[in-house]
Amino acid sequence: MSLHVFANVVTSFGTAANNRAENEGNITTLQKLLWQGETHSTVSAEAIRFALRRLLGGSDTTNRTWDEDARANVWEDHQFKNWAKDTGATFIDDDLLGFMTAEAAKEDGSGDGKGSINVRRAVLEVTRAVSLTPWAGDVTFNAASPGATPSASKGDKNKSKNPVPYGTELHATRYQYGVALTPERLRDKTRAATAIHALCNLGTVAGNHGRFLFDFSPDAVVIRLTQDPAPRFLYCFDTTDGGKTVGASALLSRIANGDIDPQELIVGVSDLQSTLASLLKAKGVQVFGVRKACEEAVMQINAQIKPPRRAPR
Repeated sequence: MSLHVFANVVTSFGTAANNRAENEGNITTLQKLLWQGETHSTVSAEAIRFALRRLLGGSDTTNRTWDEDARANVWEDHQFKNWAKDTGATFIDDDLLGFMTAEAAKEDGSGDGKGSINVRRAVLEVTRAVSLTPWAGDVTFNAASPGATPSASKGDKNKSKNPVPYGTELHATRYQYGVALTPERLRDKTRAATAIHALCNLGTVAGNHGRFLFDFSPDAVVIRLTQDPAPRFLYCFDTTDGGKTVGASALLSRIANGDIDPQELIVGVSDLQSTLASLLKAKGVQVFGVRKACEEAVMQINAQIKPPRRAPR
């Protein structure tokens, strides 16, 4: 049996905007989807992975780093050569987040006419983040100051003297998303704990040049360390008061039904979520503050992946 690590996160309440979908005229739109019959805003798993990679790069060497000046990725090894050897040194982002490189078939008559592909599936899998509350259709009207957007004048100098009107969709809400990983699949198993630590300290997740400040660190997090290969509690958070406080009725039901062993759970909540903390404690769940829960999870993961000591001869 293998250890599986699952987590479900709900963020603090904030205002999301400029997490771009397609522009509609001069309206900057949010990404949206139908979720249980209602329109919710959403943040892509790729945006979360991008933020995680940048955070990992602050404490370890990553294969891919983002150059803000060039607006492009900078690679240490874009061919992932060390993965061909079982003992090759690898980068933490490749190990956790996977990679793919492909080459087209050569047309010069050499070889067998086939292309090549080098793929590693992500061990750290990330769901799309979905807003905890439906999007009500909020849009703000804005105007860029004269000359702030020269491209809008399209060569007409007089147009650059006028404000440029635009609209922005926004959503005051929380987001929830989940992750899953199996440490056994990592080249370096200790990176599982590093990933959970990064998850608990994730900052801004957003796209494009005008990044909105939205705290993506957990206001509540459920971490499950188990031999069960299924998470069984993704998107478990809910709210009955518009997002002021957070509940977890789906998780509580799973515990009550015996689908999830409460001893497998480590929960972190902020002071605002005292009701949720009390309900989970009553079910026998370990409940801490968010950072303390992260530390506990890291300690337990490292203890479980530690190789057994050999008996002395």
